[in-house]
Order: sequence, then C-alpha cells, then structure tokens
Amino acid sequence: MTKQFADFSAEIYQAGTKGTLPRYPLDAESIERKGAEAMPDWLLSYVASGSGNGHTQRANIAAFEKWGIVPRMCNGRAERDLSIDLFGMRLPTPIFLPPVGVMGICTQDFHGDLAVARAAASTGVPVIQSTLSQDPLENIAPAMGDTPGLFQLYTPKDRDLAISFIQRAEKAGYRGLVVTLDSWVTGWRPHDLNHANFPQAHGYCMANFFTDEHFRKRLATAPEDDIPAAVAEWERIFGHSLTWDDFTWIRESTDLPILVKGINHPDDARHAIDLGVDGIYCSNHGGRQANGGVPTLDVLPAVVAAAGDVPVLFDSGVRSGTDVVKALALGATAVGIGRTYLYALALGGEDALVHHLRAILAEADLLMALDGYPTIADLHNNAIQRVT
Repeated sequence: MTKQFADFSAEIYQAGTKGTLPRYPLDAESIERKGAEAMPDWLLSYVASGSGNGHTQRANIAAFEKWGIVPRMCNGRAERDLSIDLFGMRLPTPIFLPPVGVMGICTQDFHGDLAVARAAASTGVPVIQSTLSQDPLENIAPAMGDTPGLFQLYTPKDRDLAISFIQRAEKAGYRGLVVTLDSWVTGWRPHDLNHANFPQAHGYCMANFFTDEHFRKRLATAPEDDIPAAVAEWERIFGHSLTWDDFTWIRESTDLPILVKGINHPDDARHAIDLGVDGIYCSNHGGRQANGGVPTLDVLPAVVAAAGDVPVLFDSGVRSGTDVVKALALGATAVGIGRTYLYALALGGEDALVHHLRAILAEADLLMALDGYPTIADLHNNAIQRVT
C-alpha cells in the first residue's frame, strides 16, 4: 500500500509501545499555548492579536464550525491522493505556509525564515516567503530544496525598488509572485499599540530592504550600519496603495505567475483575472488588518465561482486538518495554515514545524479516508453542507 499522510498516527502509537511520547503537541490549542510560553511578550502580542477588538480574527475560526462534511460509505478508500497541480507544479499536499512578516524572529535563533524553508524541504509543503524577512530572499530559497517557494510582495512606493524585489525573487528561483493588496497601511491594532510594538520599526525582518541596491541608494548619505536611518527611510516608502492599473507594470516586470492576495469579493476576482492575473488568493489577513469583516470562509464559494478555472488559494482561520478539508470542499485549490505554525516555530523551530505539518496532513488524510473521499476532486461533489 502507498504510504499515506495518515501513517503519522500509526508511527506515534507504535512509538508509544516503547514508552516514547510525542515531543510536541498534536492539537492546535496545545501548540498555541506552549508556543506562546516560548515567545517574549512583545513578540507574542504581535503574533496573537488581530485588528480592533479581534472580532474578525475570531469569526474566521468560528466560520469553520458552520460547515460539515457529509460522509459517504462503502466505496473502498484505503488509499488517498492529496496532491494538487498549481502553475505547472505537481505538489504532494494541498497545504502551504502563508507569508508572515515576523516568522523570521519566531525561532530562538532569529532565523525562522530558514527554519520554515527547511521544513518545506522536508515535507513538500510550499512556502510563500514574505518581503519582510530576517534573512535575504536569496539565502532562503536554496534551503527549500526541491519544494517550490513563492515570493510575496508588499509593494513599496518606489517602483524601481518593487521591480528589484520581483526580479530578485525570479532570479533566486521562486515560482510565483503574490501581491498583497490589503496592507499598504497598518491596520488598527490596539494590542500592539498598547505596547508601542512594531518589530520592523526596530530593524527586524528588514533584510530584503537592507540588501537591495535600490534601497541602499536611497541611503547614500547614511552610514552602512545606521539602522535607525534605514528604518526611517523604509517607513517613508513602505505601502503603495495599489490600483488595478499597477498590474500593467507588475506584469511587465516578470514572467512569474502572479497572484493577488486579499480578494474577498467575486467582482474583484473577475476584475483581476480580466487583467491577466494567474491566481486569486482569498484572505482577510487572518483578521489582522481590517476588523469587522465577514469570515473569509464564508466568501470563498463565491470567489471560487467567479474565478472559474483560475486557481484560488485560501487562508484565514485555518488551524487543523479538518479546516483544510472543509476549505478544499468549498473549492480552494490550496489552503494556507494559520498562526499555529508560528507557535510551532517558537516551540521547537524546524523540528516542531515539521511535526505540526505532518499532524495537519494526517488529520486531513484520515478525515478524507473515513468520510469516503479519496481525492480532492471528490470533495467537490456535494461533500459539504451548512450545519448552522
């Protein structure tokens, strides 16, 4: 029989017969609790909080309870195939690691981007690497091994700098460009504001700026090691409020597939596709940017319908393999794991993250096995319905 992701549970039970317990928790709640204990307060505040009173953040998670998978029996589902096709890439899993601007400082050694890349290499789970990284994008890509990575762009006001980032990513071997639309200005984040806490303002996760020749030219009069001056310049140019017209020059700057992140309305999906965008990324930034919005899971079906044959990536509120299966059943092409992976990084770096990803995949695989869905395509055939 083909090796399945679900075999991870058998490995754990077998180790238990020899007195060996799992080194890390298997459930999201315990990962979050133990990971939070490993984080300094200032970092935990940034990772854990959402915008406003956190309503959208909580709603994203609660939305998954409104949907249920319909079991189908007696159809021989001993083997499952969870692989997907994305932009000509055959990926062994339907999950990915979304871009997070502080993942580089979530490990004890402050090289979390590299730990995530190595975990990707070990598991085959792709990473969307953030513009805001603790290590330069060129150093991160090789650590991914044969697992493809995509590059996420926070578009600066300086177009030459934006193009430099895009072309550096393409040259480094990233396989797609993810343009974030909803973060040209920082949302209202009371928990961070109460601590006057913004990691990038202290020079963290700024390696791609500090190593870029176009950015360095803007600092011609500043000493090489003048971090405050560099941060001040970054604050002046970070965050271009994109319009649809911007996708003309973005498209002209690269041959990479382009995805737009932050789409929650079907009309926006259709407009982006009309402009030649290659993929839609349905997300509300996990409730971290704008409060009071609808849960992303609730808008996913309409966005998928509007996208047609164009792939739709999804994140916001995903904490388990069950969540992954529900999002896939609602039409997502691939599903991004939420903040839990940052807690895994804090708890045990690469090792804990590999463990966490294997747990999510095992749960998803077992759910599909027990409910009678051997492939992701089968999930699209009336596998899910509202339960509340």
